[in-house]
Amino acid sequence: MVKGLCRGYAMGNERVIALRNVDLTFYEGEICSIFGASGSGKSTFLNLLAGMEKPNRGSILIDGTDITKLSEDEMAVFRQKNIGFVFQSYNLLPMLTAEENVAMPLMFVGMDRAKRLHAADAVLREVGLGDRLTHYPTQMSGGQQQRVGIARAFVARPKIVFADEPTGNLDSKTTVEIMNVMVRFARQYNETLIIVTHNPELVDYTDRIITLKDGQIIEDSYTKKENQHEVHS
Repeated sequence: MVKGLCRGYAMGNERVIALRNVDLTFYEGEICSIFGASGSGKSTFLNLLAGMEKPNRGSILIDGTDITKLSEDEMAVFRQKNIGFVFQSYNLLPMLTAEENVAMPLMFVGMDRAKRLHAADAVLREVGLGDRLTHYPTQMSGGQQQRVGIARAFVARPKIVFADEPTGNLDSKTTVEIMNVMVRFARQYNETLIIVTHNPELVDYTDRIITLKDGQIIEDSYTKKENQHEVHS
């Protein structure tokens, strides 16, 4: 649950307000898009939700924990246990293979190496990369790298997965494939998936569309009423 969220930045002698008193509740198993043009505040909103920035005012509760009150170290631990990420630029470690990249989140929760790799292999096979387990990022296409990124985001079964412009570097055919994979995983594991995008085609995959403009929510609409069941508050 987000309550009274505000974030501003100093730019020279001026202060730019990126978010203005945002109130919002997300729900378990919901696939949600945060939609808006460049400069609407959606990237700032994502950074705040993921604990990568602190608000000037307001609270963000995830399963009863107000993450705005956590220290950097506490937030890092919380993020490892509860949050997954899919990035536009993939953010894979180039010196690690596909299975090693995917296994990394499991290292933070104390799983031994053999079990980590076994779990990573299973998820990579689910995203159609069973023949790319030992390939490095430079040996894979953009679409394949993003599939690795998706596998990494979901492998530890986090409560929430954030996807930041996840198809921004992909062609239209690969975009459809990537979105279908993410939605399938979110449905399969009943995880909350929050997609930040300026692409109107991506919102068609989501249950709920939250539109931002000038740091404020101007529309919050559901496309599938049956998905309105609360928990992340």
